[in-house]
Amino acid sequence: MKRFAQLLELLALTPSRNRKLEALVDYFRATPDPDRGLALAVLTGALTFKNVKPALLKETVLREVDPHLFALSYDYVGDLGETIALIWPHHAKSHELPSLAELIELFNTTSKKDLPDLIASLLTSAEINERWALVKLATGGLRIGLSARLTKTALAQMGGKDVQAVEEVWHGISSPYQELFDWLEDKAEAPQVDPASRFHPLMLSNPVDEAKDLETLDPADFAAEWKWDGIRVQLVMGADGVSLFSRTGDDIGGAFPDIVESVFGRAVLDGELLVGEGFDPAPFNDLQQRLNRKTPTGPMLVKHPAFIRAYDMLFDGDEDIRALPWTERRKMLEAWFARNPQQRIDLSQIVPFADWQELAGIRKRGADENGHEGVMLKRRQSVYVPGRPKGEWYKWKRDPNIVDAVLMYAQRGHGKRSSYYSDYTFGAWLDGELVPIGKAYFGFTDEELRQLDKWIRGNTTGSFGPVREVRKQLVFEVAFDSAQKSGRHKSGVALRFPRISRIRWDKPADEAAQLDEVLALIPAT
Repeated sequence: MKRFAQLLELLALTPSRNRKLEALVDYFRATPDPDRGLALAVLTGALTFKNVKPALLKETVLREVDPHLFALSYDYVGDLGETIALIWPHHAKSHELPSLAELIELFNTTSKKDLPDLIASLLTSAEINERWALVKLATGGLRIGLSARLTKTALAQMGGKDVQAVEEVWHGISSPYQELFDWLEDKAEAPQVDPASRFHPLMLSNPVDEAKDLETLDPADFAAEWKWDGIRVQLVMGADGVSLFSRTGDDIGGAFPDIVESVFGRAVLDGELLVGEGFDPAPFNDLQQRLNRKTPTGPMLVKHPAFIRAYDMLFDGDEDIRALPWTERRKMLEAWFARNPQQRIDLSQIVPFADWQELAGIRKRGADENGHEGVMLKRRQSVYVPGRPKGEWYKWKRDPNIVDAVLMYAQRGHGKRSSYYSDYTFGAWLDGELVPIGKAYFGFTDEELRQLDKWIRGNTTGSFGPVREVRKQLVFEVAFDSAQKSGRHKSGVALRFPRISRIRWDKPADEAAQLDEVLALIPAT
């Protein structure tokens, strides 16, 4: 455990990508099995515990620490793991903690009733950095500036392999990854994974830079499609059944039985998950009702039926067609649909255009009249490769909506922002009162974050747990993609992808938007 705690501490404290990679490679090389495989599961978010939750850890600490002191400390520090590591009052002579594998076994087998005593004993025996690592391990909330992609890059460096080769087997193996490490150390062949029956890393797009890209790109080289307002998914229809994956490789099929139980054929499809009757997409907020439920109710399935709008094909049956150009994959996708007509999948429409100017007009009309997010540009000769290759796929999003809103509440961020109030709830005016219309936590510079944090501390009027209420004086210019009706919010509106585009230090709060102005931005249905 000591070595794992040292690794987490280094990863959290160093901003250097190369130093993180070096630390990960050193750890994986020096740590025996199964600890290194279990550490890999922790670092990539593949390991969770049923009974060890943040509330249990907090409850354990509050048995030993004054609640008011803990609340003040947590508010100041902003990170649960760091707060517990620093405030835990009992310090026995430190001795070796169990190994990572032994700790995980203890967390998995100890009854919920006995967990507080176990955690207290471990915290008392541990060094400060080990206490912090224990909390991070137990809750899975690492927030140490480490992506799964960076971890896989370290594995590839360790074994002298291409990171794409690691990606190709990743979703077909599981913790503690013994076969993976055997392959990386040339003790065995690559893990055998059915390529047509598992998740494959997605090909991603780059945003269009209108000033540069449209001056250099030839429109004849690209096809255009609408950018649909759903979530990206991969539908795998293999020999062993049907699976539905999110863009991060999480299996979400259980939440969408109306899809996985009705599709048929053999293929791996890339597309957009949407809800609506007759392949007519409903607003994203309707899809959100389904995304928040692991197991949908019967009425929910009827009210918000799901479907997939497919726009690419990775496997046609068992044939891997990712190395073919987009034009060939599209033809094969259309032919597959002709052979396998579906009730829960349709094809994404190709948008014809002659030049960028014409497409700009089409894009604007699509946003204004149908609420489309924009258009996708795909190079006709592009092969399907994971990641975000330059020059192949682009997203040309519609221009954002802008509204002036008043800051109402603030909450501390996480990770490197845990010391700052960086999560902001803002509102619009309704009959002289402010009603919340959204939350945002990005769009500002580090210097602006420091200024906002200082202003919030000096203008707090009340506290509700970790949330601070502030004087209704500071105006944000908020950019957002769209506004939608929402029965879950007092204002009746939900903003899609809100972000702070400007801090209006100069603008009086009473000149901020009225709620009617925001509601008017909801597309007519």
